[in-house]
Parts: sequence; structure tokens; C-alpha cells
Amino acid sequence: MRVLVTGGDGFVGRHLCAELTDRNHDVVSLSRDPDPSVLPDDVETVRGDVTDPDSLDGAFEDVNGVVNLVALSPLFTPSGGDRMHERIHLGGTENVVTAAEEAGVDRILQMSALGADPNGPTHYIRAKGRAEEVVRESDLEWTIVRPSVIFGEGGEFVSFTKRLKKLFAPGVPIYPLPGGGTHTRFQPIWVGDLAPMLADAVVDEAHAGETYELGGPEVLTLREITELVYESEGRSIKIVNLPMGLAGIGLKTLGVVPGFPMGADQYRSLQFDNTTDDNDLDAFGIDPGALTTFAEYLESD
Repeated sequence: MRVLVTGGDGFVGRHLCAELTDRNHDVVSLSRDPDPSVLPDDVETVRGDVTDPDSLDGAFEDVNGVVNLVALSPLFTPSGGDRMHERIHLGGTENVVTAAEEAGVDRILQMSALGADPNGPTHYIRAKGRAEEVVRESDLEWTIVRPSVIFGEGGEFVSFTKRLKKLFAPGVPIYPLPGGGTHTRFQPIWVGDLAPMLADAVVDEAHAGETYELGGPEVLTLREITELVYESEGRSIKIVNLPMGLAGIGLKTLGVVPGFPMGADQYRSLQFDNTTDDNDLDAFGIDPGALTTFAEYLESD
């Protein structure tokens, strides 16, 4: 099978490209500035920008399946502001779907997000929800995957916890977390566990027409995650409660300062869980107990 992966040299993309190559599929990685050095030698690279439909001409020819991974992080305010979520997640998906349909591609796997909803509480969640609608209404066989936060080498989840410290309490031996870090729960999944499931989802027609919520083997609060990160480095921290209202005022105010990495969207995202309602690991024959925990990853890193 010939598979095109948009964002193929990104964090998740490079792991997926390696997985597909190991399975003897022909893989094409599309990105704005291709970096072959992070990909297996057998992966073909092509230059393209999902927000520029003209740049996609020819890239989808002779392709059987597409994996759309291009995305912005929900953890930080994107360069260009929150409107970039709609441009990249929605507009980019529209362009990918159109290019795939015109080239006669059979299947598309759309990387979405837990809680994706056109009427959701954040720009990120709304744009992801609208992008799902585009995929479902297309002429392609589609599969949608909604993972919780993904961790692993090259990811930003671990560094996110450290960045919060620098934002809220630089230079002092305490760590104020919004709501004490107990208001928000995550179900982090290791990229090495997720990549094989993504590969199955795009190559196996049995997954067509399905939307899967995928999370790791445990649910952790932001406080627990933060403590694990610092403990893995042999460092102790004192976490104190930063009232949610005060954190909201701070993020909303500082969010308008050019270059500040977080804003109102990030505050809203801390007010709801990032966990599955029903972890769909069984669709891929996966036992949750076989997955890598966040602590196990930190200990081996």
C-alpha cells in the first residue's frame, strides 16, 4: 500500500512512517520543509503546505491512503493567534480531502482530538470538530482517531509541565498549579504504542467509518504528572494551589502580550478532562495493561 502522511516528519509522523515502512508499505512524507534525516531511508519526502492547495498538486497521485497529522498544539497559543486553529485544522483538512478526492485516493485517517466538537469550549476543539465533519462528508473511506495527550521522544508534553513552572513561579522553590493541579485529568499515551494503532487504522478496511477514542493505561491529574516529571529527574517540588479564577485572569491578561505562550484557550482547556469515555483499544486487540505508562517512559528516558 502507498500511504501519504501529512506532517510525516513531525513528532507522531516520524514514528508512524517508521511503523508503516517496517510493514513494507511505500510511504510518502509531506511537510512544508521536509527533513529526511528523521525518517527511514525508504520514506519518500515531498514539499507541501496543507493551507496552500496549489502546493499539494501531484503529491497525492498513485496514493492509496492518506494520514492527516498536520496540527497545532492545544497546549500553547499558536504563532499567529487562535485563528490559526481554523486555518490549519479546518482549512488544511479541507485541502487534504479535496486533493485526495481529486487524485482518487481510497482512504483517509484523520488525527483528531478527544472532545472534538464544532461547538466546543476552545478554538482548538471547535476546529478539530469541524474538520471531522469535513472528513465524514467526503467521498473517501474514513477513520477518525481521537487520542489523549501523546508523550514520547520529540514530544512537548513533558516540557509543557516545566514551562508552567517558569510561567507561574520563575526562580522560586514552589510550583503553583491552577486548581492545585487536581482539576484536570489526562490519559497520556506513548507514541510508540499509538503508532501501530494508527498504521492498522489506515491499512485495514475493517476500521473504515469508525471514530476511535484512544488513551493510555492510566488517568493522571496534572499534579500527578508534574510530580512524576520532577521525581524522574531526582528533584523535589512543593506544589501549591493557584485558584482557577486567578489563573484565568492571569492567562487571559497575559495572553494578549505578544510572545506569551498561553492564553484564554489554554485556561479553558484546563477546566475539562482529557480522558476517554470508553477507551477503544480493543478495536486494535490491545490490552491496556500492555501499554507503557508515563512513569515507565520517564524512568527509561
